[in-house]
Amino acid sequence: MADYIYMMESRLTPEQQRAVALIAEIARAHEMNIFITGGTVRDVISGFPIRDIDLTVEGNPLKLQKDLEKAGASIQDADEDYRELYLTFAGSVRISINMARRESYPKAGRQPEIASASIMDDLRRRDFTVNAIALSLNPGSRGLLLDPSNGVADIEAKVLRILHNYSFLEDPSRLIRATRFIARFHWNMEERTQARYSAALEGNYIEHLHNDRAVGQEAEQLAYEDEPLPIMKALEKEGWLKVLHPHWSVAKVDTAGLTQLLRTRQQMTELGYSANIAPAVMYFLTARLSERETTEIQKHILHKGLVKAWQHLESDAKELAHRLTGKEAATPSRTWHLLSAARPELIIFLETTSRQQSVVQKIRNYLGKWRQVKQRFPLPEMIEMRITPELPIYPKLIDDMFFLMLDGKLRNSTEIRKFLRPYEPPPPPPPPPPPVKRGRGAKAEPAPAPAGVPAQVLPQKGKGRKKKGAEVVAVATPAPPPPQQTTHGKHPAMAHGKHPAPAHGKHAAPPEAAKKPPTSAAAAPAGKDKKPAPAAAPAAKAKPPEKPKTKPAHASKPAKHKPAPKGKKKKR
Repeated sequence: MADYIYMMESRLTPEQQRAVALIAEIARAHEMNIFITGGTVRDVISGFPIRDIDLTVEGNPLKLQKDLEKAGASIQDADEDYRELYLTFAGSVRISINMARRESYPKAGRQPEIASASIMDDLRRRDFTVNAIALSLNPGSRGLLLDPSNGVADIEAKVLRILHNYSFLEDPSRLIRATRFIARFHWNMEERTQARYSAALEGNYIEHLHNDRAVGQEAEQLAYEDEPLPIMKALEKEGWLKVLHPHWSVAKVDTAGLTQLLRTRQQMTELGYSANIAPAVMYFLTARLSERETTEIQKHILHKGLVKAWQHLESDAKELAHRLTGKEAATPSRTWHLLSAARPELIIFLETTSRQQSVVQKIRNYLGKWRQVKQRFPLPEMIEMRITPELPIYPKLIDDMFFLMLDGKLRNSTEIRKFLRPYEPPPPPPPPPPPVKRGRGAKAEPAPAPAGVPAQVLPQKGKGRKKKGAEVVAVATPAPPPPQQTTHGKHPAMAHGKHPAPAHGKHAAPPEAAKKPPTSAAAAPAGKDKKPAPAAAPAAKAKPPEKPKTKPAHASKPAKHKPAPKGKKKKR
């Protein structure tokens, strides 16, 4: 069930979906079961364009008229005999609401006698199986597909099948409808249907057609065809066009005007406009008929809203052309405002039929050249000046700039910046400084040690020798004062405020030598023993500096001093 609902919602336009939902809600308020039926379900399943929507209710739809008008629907026609409503909504949405009925034909070709019935009876009285399908919109069965004649299989097989053997005899207008469907869909008739169709031609069933309502419906359907000219040719080939009017033929059609009309309609559709060009199509299909003959065709058409728009088409177009050549359209911006307020179908018809070059050129600029200007937004200058869609004034600013550019008042970047400067927002504040980390993990990274200062190894907890790969951190320590060198090659102690005792003996260092800083971690011993001093340990293995300790000077000759091995403390 959900598959067909999803298919329907994906195929209908947003305007059509809103209209269907509105009507379904009103029908439920009146306790009427409502279904999508006929050609709408057929086009949803087959994938053809959905031109109009057919709804069927189990009840009298005329009771819904007042509520529909309050909801914004425009009632185009109300058929008291058949109990049908013809509505239009915004966006050129056309909807017909029919009563579920049963039909009986007392005489072939005449109007049937109708009576209220269930939805299943309504489906069984229809013309072809592909039109005898319904989709429920009721809360308890929403999405339920009703197909008593297996019409879905015929849609997939692309065949046209009548529901019973007397279909063409009871209503000969179905012969015209079958030809129109075959020409539109490029389908074939089912074998039994083709045999009945051929028998109807031989029996000249069409002579029994005395139903003006059916004739008017077939003539009106030509106005809503996407390609009406091939349909006209197919009807003329079968001889059905003479049934709609004795003097109507393809030769009476303004083919060039109709082709241009359809081309402009396609351009408007690509721009997002929804135009109802049915009155204009009928204008070109009957262009070479006399006024009296055209009036006779109009009398048979059931929907008088179409007839009224058709009759006033030329006068409305002349009025719009007059406004386009006056002061109301003196500038491109004023022309844009004027055409934006006009009906799309009127613009299409005027562009096709007008002989004034200035009018045609303004319409073409409106549909093409001027829209390219609007596609340039947002301009690079707006991005540089931080004018973004988040600003409340942004939509109005875009419109003002667009109209100024159309009129040639914003021609270069300098003029654009001058116009935008009053709307430029203030620069954003600088980002705040990073938050200060607190706690154990917030230790500041040590500053790099200055050149010439050895790296200091951080002491590790525990005893024993230092492990390889100990962390080395360069600590900037102030340079110690120039030490004095003793006879044993050590610095004199300065603790407790005492002065170091001078060294005795012949190996005492001269005063000049004491001023020189040591060149290695351990000074070379003085005296006769001129053993080479051990190489200084690498900076990564250097011990932290210790305070020099005071050692009494010896009067006797000091023994030869050997450097202590690494990792051991020298005994005092």
